[in-house]
Amino acid sequence: MGELENYNQKSKNQRNNIIVLVLAVILVVMVVLFFFQRSQNKLVIGEIRAEKDSIQFELTEIMAGYDSLKTENDTINGQLFSAQTKVRDLMLEVEQTKRISVQKINEYQKQVTTMRGIMRDFVTQIDSLNRRNQILLEENTQVKEQFKQAEIKNEQLSQEKDKLEKNLQRAAQLEAHGLIAEGLNSRNKETKFADRTDLIRISFVLNSNVTTKRGAKNIYVRIMRPDQLLLTKSPNDLFQFEDLKIPFSAMREVNYEGMELPVNIFWDNKGESPLMKGTYTIDLFADGNNIGTTSVDFK
Repeated sequence: MGELENYNQKSKNQRNNIIVLVLAVILVVMVVLFFFQRSQNKLVIGEIRAEKDSIQFELTEIMAGYDSLKTENDTINGQLFSAQTKVRDLMLEVEQTKRISVQKINEYQKQVTTMRGIMRDFVTQIDSLNRRNQILLEENTQVKEQFKQAEIKNEQLSQEKDKLEKNLQRAAQLEAHGLIAEGLNSRNKETKFADRTDLIRISFVLNSNVTTKRGAKNIYVRIMRPDQLLLTKSPNDLFQFEDLKIPFSAMREVNYEGMELPVNIFWDNKGESPLMKGTYTIDLFADGNNIGTTSVDFK
């Protein structure tokens, strides 16, 4: 009996020892697993923090990229402002989040990827718009230069036209040659004495000119006395000269056909005060132009 009890007690001790040993092994394993898990948790937390810092850095870069984008397009500027607001809100959310999970990190990374893609789209869109604006600016500059050259050309053409018109006007202008003035007495004989002069005859020949308009033409004479007073019959005897209407002394209408035409025009001094002694200046006008000048002396 005693031996049997001893055997049972010994077996029981052996079982207890085994149990203790197993429990000890389990405890050691659990301790090892605890420290391993703790170490792993620290690694994960460190990686999560690193990812958080990386996300914040990327968001800062995206915000700086948005700040560098410049455009004068109001629609794109409105879209840029909205996108910047979203980036700024996400930056604030990431910064204020203390406990962050891997799932949240993944969510943030997806948002950052989306926002970076949106920013790249803006860069492409603005670059394209700026290139188009540059092309339009160059085209506008080219058009302005062409317009300027056209204006210069038109001005040159206008000047040439004016010059040509003036040349044509000069070419078409009548001229009087052989212009002389002489006094005639009551018997139509030439006289040099002022008190015997009843008529002043102005004789000339209109030159031939194929460019001058043909037909009826008025030839006007202005006779200036030695005292610079004009001989006139009526204050209503006026003709157009440049921008003014000026008085004339005598006038005659002739029919000009482009060939040389002898003409006589008379100043009738009968019934007027006797002519004063001195030099009289005679000017001829036709078509608004002075076509000849001469003088005559009376004693």
